Amino acid sequence: MFKKLSMSAVSAAVLVAAAAAAPTSASASVSVESAPLSSARIAAHFDLAKGQMPENVALAPGGTTYVTFAQGRQVAKVSPNGTTRILATLPLPADGGIHTPALGFPLTVGIVRAPDGTLYFLYATGTADLTGVWRLRPGGKPQRIAALPANGLPNGLALDPGTRTLYITDSVLGTVWSVPTTGGTPTAWSTDPELAPAGFLGANGLKIHNGAVWATNLDKGTVVRIPILPDGRAGTVRTEATRLPGIDDFAFTGRGDQLLAALNGPSEVALVQPDGSHSTVLTSADGLQNPTSIALRGDTVYVLSAAYVTAKDPNLILAHLND
Repeated sequence: MFKKLSMSAVSAAVLVAAAAAAPTSASASVSVESAPLSSARIAAHFDLAKGQMPENVALAPGGTTYVTFAQGRQVAKVSPNGTTRILATLPLPADGGIHTPALGFPLTVGIVRAPDGTLYFLYATGTADLTGVWRLRPGGKPQRIAALPANGLPNGLALDPGTRTLYITDSVLGTVWSVPTTGGTPTAWSTDPELAPAGFLGANGLKIHNGAVWATNLDKGTVVRIPILPDGRAGTVRTEATRLPGIDDFAFTGRGDQLLAALNGPSEVALVQPDGSHSTVLTSADGLQNPTSIALRGDTVYVLSAAYVTAKDPNLILAHLND
């Protein structure tokens, strides 16, 4: 019988991740300033005992937030008043997910929302029958639409609405996959060495921005940019930022290539400038508990914290992005 993974095991995995993501370059300057973000507050608390460790976030009109709960194997809807409703719980693998690469437990990870309200999300189990891209239509039931390698760890997810293409980072195989929103067989879109892990987990967060796929590498503490060529193939990878230990997900602020990055191990959010320099704008003093994901709606910043290591208060924090 499967025994639920203990919190200490989860914490150990993330501690390894934080250690692996040591600074890799001295080229980027670092400072501490809290001015870019203000009015940080905890908007929702989640239930750690139920595995409600939020891993990724997608925003919807009206202030609704959709999240994946990693260890809970769930997709949930969070209302503007902080009320949480579970939309789907994914099946437990026959082996309990103990063969999930790098972690040893099944988890729901990246999530995006299409304009028609359809949710696409990732599930990693270490088994061929469940690992892959899943779809949840409004009022429907979750359905896997694309299988991904069981020996990988699908993690970040992004949607290009223009081509209706989903892009997926694989943190173990060091790959960016692509697959149409209709499903089917994924394509290994990029296997550049900059995506590979360096001890634990590689390619992680993922966004489409200005004609390119942007991805983080947790182990290397980097952000890379991969142009989408006119024929849809991957262009030459370029490293845009370094020295971001424990970087997980990120989001662009709407000011060119400026972005906000969740630094999981240090429990910080960094503001990264287009030249690669960065400053710390949120810390544990603001309520961060191993942040995993960031999204923006106008000048409101949404930050999810999973409390993988702190094991105290998984939450959703809102902050204001100042001019």
